Amino acid sequence: MDQPKPYRELPTRLSHGCFGCGSENPHGLRMIFHTDEKSVFSEIVIPDHMVGWKNFAHGGILSTILDEIMGWSAIYLTKNLVLTKSIAVDFLRPVPVGTTLRAEGRISKVRSDREVAMEGFLLNSNGIVHARGKGVFALFKIDAAMKFGIADEKELRELERVFNL
Repeated sequence: MDQPKPYRELPTRLSHGCFGCGSENPHGLRMIFHTDEKSVFSEIVIPDHMVGWKNFAHGGILSTILDEIMGWSAIYLTKNLVLTKSIAVDFLRPVPVGTTLRAEGRISKVRSDREVAMEGFLLNSNGIVHARGKGVFALFKIDAAMKFGIADEKELRELERVFNL
């Protein structure tokens, strides 16, 4: 599933251990993000060690991917840092491990300057939706993120550089 031309890759953070997008987490998903400025996308193959029943991806992994794509979509599209307030996932079809999925995230509604509702989808290479999620995310400007200890100053400055927050 190559990214169509209008999409561009978002800059990655230099180093971090996040399970979803961290380049330094050997057990993580190492998601890389692309955007068309309306949505954010990531292509991912579910590794064998993330199995649930038999040869199917664990539902918690699928939930994590949806949380990650919605979270990074919220960060990029609103130009704020975020924390997940709530998430709901509908599992529509099982996902065999080794399957290439396209995760998509977009804003469903900006509720206020402090909260955004997001939606996310996991699709196979034929465009069939295997899972969908809805989430509510708290929005934080850089100064508020520092005040609440969401990340240290070095990490916040790097995010500011990467996403022009």
